[in-house]
Amino acid sequence: MIPVTLSPQALKSLLIQEALALGFDSVRITRPDLRGASRRLEDWLAAGYHGEMDFMRQHAALRADPDALHPGTLCVISVCMPYLSTTLAEAEGTLSDSRRGYISRYALGRDYHKVLRARLQQLARTLEQQWGPFNYRVFTDSAPVLEVEIASQGGLGWRGKHTLLLRRESGSFFFLGEIYTDLPLPIDPPVGEHCGSCQSCIDICPTQAILGPYRLDAQRCISYLTIELKGSIPEPLRPLIGNRIYGCDDCQLVCPWNRFAQQSPIPDFAPRATLQSDQLVALFSWEEAQFNDRLAGSPIRRIGYERWLRNIAVALGNGPPAHPAAVAALTQRQNHPSALVREHVNWALRRLSE
Repeated sequence: MIPVTLSPQALKSLLIQEALALGFDSVRITRPDLRGASRRLEDWLAAGYHGEMDFMRQHAALRADPDALHPGTLCVISVCMPYLSTTLAEAEGTLSDSRRGYISRYALGRDYHKVLRARLQQLARTLEQQWGPFNYRVFTDSAPVLEVEIASQGGLGWRGKHTLLLRRESGSFFFLGEIYTDLPLPIDPPVGEHCGSCQSCIDICPTQAILGPYRLDAQRCISYLTIELKGSIPEPLRPLIGNRIYGCDDCQLVCPWNRFAQQSPIPDFAPRATLQSDQLVALFSWEEAQFNDRLAGSPIRRIGYERWLRNIAVALGNGPPAHPAAVAALTQRQNHPSALVREHVNWALRRLSE
């Protein structure tokens, strides 16, 4: 057992220093009260806004009580790590070119779960070297954790009207991670919200999924439709998806606070070479083995090859009418073994012929 020689404040200073060295942008400590957030989640679930995401219903008690999720938790260390690896102008350029496939900026590089989890574990081990063994567990969007609420209560930022966490210093293009721990760390106060009367994120949403401030109907959200939804994309929503083939960043791209978005210093988040050629026809030509190989270690791979083709078929159908290369690519998939793929391919061909 290493004798404790640091005061809690000195330990917190060390924590911040080491976290910054590992690429985290900021660190805050909170002892969250999640009862109000848990009730709001229950109301959201009761309205059916979660769609097929049944995991949101599971373990409700654990979401509301950090000590139940990880016994012995006294406080939560909340961190953020920027992931933006392209300029906003580059993102908007891709989005405005209907022959290219738009991928949410967070998914261009390596799977963030692996990157953040490894660095959070490293941060905890460094603290152990100075403090001695302590009780902890790290989380990265991997368990029933109300991470935006925890981060906002600790002053890492505030919840924007699009429901994402916002920071004055860096907007919203960052990942969140947590360490539940029994360390006696000093607690940080929350910060005020700074959205004011702005509702650009609400107005810009292509599918009007943001029903009002802090109210998101995931069933209409393009991120849900292209990632979480396993079956057929509702036909009325397909034209609204445009060329977005994995996720959507519109509410972030339009947010004034993202003028201060920071480029990520983490090489893992740089766009992988296989996605640099983002022409829809080229991406649609991949066979399953190519999909699995070229997207190994990518968060995109989790949707599987079938949904990858489904999403690209919709994007091709939303492209220039009767575009010869798109029509040819879709025609080659008309007899695909998957009924899901065939349905969306045929929809796209009908749309291009209108």
